Amino acid sequence: MSATSHPQKNRAPRRVLAAAAGLATVGALVAAMPADAHDRGHGHGHHQPSRTVDVQLLSFNDLHGNLEPPAGSAGTVSETQADGTVTSVPAGGVEYLATSLRKARKGHAYSVTAAGGDMVGASPLLSGLFHDEPTIEALNKIDLDVTAVGNHEFDEGATELARLQNGGCHPVEGCYEKGKKFKGADFPYLAANVTSEKTGKPILKPYTVWKKNGVKIGFIGVTLEGTPDIVTANGVKGLKFHDEIETVNKYAKELDRQGVKSIVALIHEGGAPASTSYSYDCDSPGAGDGISGPIVDIAKGISPKVDALVTGHTHQAYVCTVPDPSGKPRMVTSAASFGKLYTDTTLTYDLRTKDIVRTSVKSANHVVSRDQAKATDMTKLIARWNKLAAPIANKPQGWISADINGRGATTPELPLGDLIADAQLEGLAPADKGGAVVAFMNPGGIRADLVYAASGGEGDGVVTYGEAFTVQPFTNMMNVVDLTGAQLVAALQQQVSGSNEASPKILQISEGLTYTLDLTKSGADRVVAGTIRLNGEAIDPAKTYRVAMNEFLAGGGDGFAALGEGTNKLVGPSDLDVFNDYLAAHSTATAPLAPPAADRITVVR
Repeated sequence: MSATSHPQKNRAPRRVLAAAAGLATVGALVAAMPADAHDRGHGHGHHQPSRTVDVQLLSFNDLHGNLEPPAGSAGTVSETQADGTVTSVPAGGVEYLATSLRKARKGHAYSVTAAGGDMVGASPLLSGLFHDEPTIEALNKIDLDVTAVGNHEFDEGATELARLQNGGCHPVEGCYEKGKKFKGADFPYLAANVTSEKTGKPILKPYTVWKKNGVKIGFIGVTLEGTPDIVTANGVKGLKFHDEIETVNKYAKELDRQGVKSIVALIHEGGAPASTSYSYDCDSPGAGDGISGPIVDIAKGISPKVDALVTGHTHQAYVCTVPDPSGKPRMVTSAASFGKLYTDTTLTYDLRTKDIVRTSVKSANHVVSRDQAKATDMTKLIARWNKLAAPIANKPQGWISADINGRGATTPELPLGDLIADAQLEGLAPADKGGAVVAFMNPGGIRADLVYAASGGEGDGVVTYGEAFTVQPFTNMMNVVDLTGAQLVAALQQQVSGSNEASPKILQISEGLTYTLDLTKSGADRVVAGTIRLNGEAIDPAKTYRVAMNEFLAGGGDGFAALGEGTNKLVGPSDLDVFNDYLAAHSTATAPLAPPAADRITVVR
């Protein structure tokens, strides 16, 4: 380990579990191997010892504490059928993820399981209510070997992240179960590019080396450099986030000097494949041609010493090969989110060179199907924590007449986004609550759909506290600030310009605000300024408007610098409390809320 590493507690002896044969081979990487690379110590008559062994790398990313199967569209993956049609397949839930991984490991003498960050944070109530201790416990049982940190690992700050790693009961809420102290993660969290402003050193291990029978594979973990832009200021206080490429290359050199020639980078940053189908071939027509986004440039800049990249953050599914700086294809994978997929990669390890035979790397994503046996230890874990959560989780908050899509919506304006923004406006419009005339909600803060079907015994159409919490798990405090009309227009333009130009972040808006979004244009021009109206009137650049938003947006988060310029701030209740109050005031069992029309933004394509 490097001098900057923290000691990791000794792990209990691991039972090497297993894995399935029959991986799909990515065409760009399949090449004829030398005869000795295929020799497994038999069949040539000389019984020569094999020069290579196959190491199975199982990986997933962006679990976000989804221990139970995600509801609605958040709990499905798109799958292309033989006839070319695309169907939605229910997937996910740690009872099934554990079963899938344990099945996959069978028959593999060398198997390592790694993750690409955001294991916790923005979690449903079952995990979030207990500061994600249930998820860490589940990952320990699943035998996760290593993960990178993601941006959401910093939602509650570096001190809380250290507690998740090292154990100990919550400093405010204490221990949740009598006589039980939280043990922490028995796998290392890697944070190579996150350093302390005081010491200049990584706050957690930058890398770890997995070893078995002389086989050594190094893992380097980084989160996206832009983490401070998408996490509340308190979460990243006292920390510096560094360039992903420079950091990985630095530690790849260090590992190489230590004789570790096989290296995998775990990177919490991702890309966008040209198809949402998990089985899409993003190496068509050529290596990496079917994927775009930040991970492509990162992959092209990372040293050829690194043999594969496990990525995340964008919640997309892909198994691609992107050329490294020397022009050779290298595997880049992501397994969607919420435990709905896992990636199975074969790394052929050359015992003589101690390196991976890149031309023989094979990889494929697999659905975590719900048509398989549940892992009984996960069922028991969920039941145990559900019993503790039940008094809060099952309390009804309101009623809906149909699914109200948030995360699962495919349009810039989300029906659930309208509902949340309306709740924020109503809650903060009274003069003594802030006098808001308009409200904005960041789309990334909407973590799920409101689903009509019952999640438990509450009955169809009932929105429970647990379901509302799953939609808005951050419990951000609401702010109301003064913004000029010019700043308000600038904020709308920042949705599609600056840091958001390549991947727009469309604010969800309260009733009364309307405008046209012209996606045929570029940059800030995509927001047609002359069409912006508030209650039918054009925005006056010189006039002052009282604007409601959560504290993350009010701090300029997600690239909305204009929103961070607000003055005369009034702090209100939490976003979740405002939302639940709105549900209670506007719905009954006999008069449930219908999905909003989502017609405030006129989209031109």
